[in-house]
Amino acid sequence: MRWLRRSTFRGSASRWNSCPGCAEGGKDVRLDILTLFPRMFAGPFDESIIKRAREKGLVELRVANIRDWSTDKHRAVDDYPFGGGDGMVLQVEPIARAVRALAATGGARVILTSPQGRLFTQAMAWELAREEHIIIICGHYEGVDERVREALVTDEISVGDFVLTGGEIPALLIADAVIRLLPGALGAEVGAVEDSFSSGLLEYPQYTRPEVWEGRWVPPVLLSGNHEDIRLWRRREALARTLKRRPDLLAQARLSDEDLRLLAEIERERERGRE
Repeated sequence: MRWLRRSTFRGSASRWNSCPGCAEGGKDVRLDILTLFPRMFAGPFDESIIKRAREKGLVELRVANIRDWSTDKHRAVDDYPFGGGDGMVLQVEPIARAVRALAATGGARVILTSPQGRLFTQAMAWELAREEHIIIICGHYEGVDERVREALVTDEISVGDFVLTGGEIPALLIADAVIRLLPGALGAEVGAVEDSFSSGLLEYPQYTRPEVWEGRWVPPVLLSGNHEDIRLWRRREALARTLKRRPDLLAQARLSDEDLRLLAEIERERERGRE
């Protein structure tokens, strides 16, 4: 059927500013972020799941200022582009010194946040969560010297087709998506597996008290206590929601025979609704 298609993603210590205000982290996975604005990471990295993952020692999370590797007396790390043009370009030398110092033992996955990169997906997050060392370079201004891409970067990642001021917010997004997948980061690890996109589908509808609100009732099956009926309802709703809102995801989802049967039923109902 047309849904069955698969795509995969291949693709010095004193200088560290251990995220200002953040709790100390652990040693299992190392995640380094190179940025011109370290303080942008202080709040998000000291809250919720990321904070708990650091406190549990699941991730060593560090934020460094690229300017610390500048040899300029004013700590400049950018310059005008050769050939003319607007804006400034981040120089290759400070970034190269930083990456080589941080990845001295080798084996680091070096990511550049860039609108030119591959679109970030949950599959990428799962792959990166298996790495031992990740370095994220936050682009800024008019971008980075092309030689950064050529000589240092292993992966170039975009978070969407829109324009941001810099790569800090994409770096936060990538870090959050990866850290929450580390074993022990979530209270119930089943949560990471059942989240939207982890299963390849959008999540089914969720309800809590009250049972009725302004004439809107919770679906009776969720109150029935029949676990098999609830499981089947949730799966069907996830498939229906994905088919309606993000049909492209079905091409990459792992669909069972039961899923294919449910999808066929859903499409028949949609056809009847159009008659």
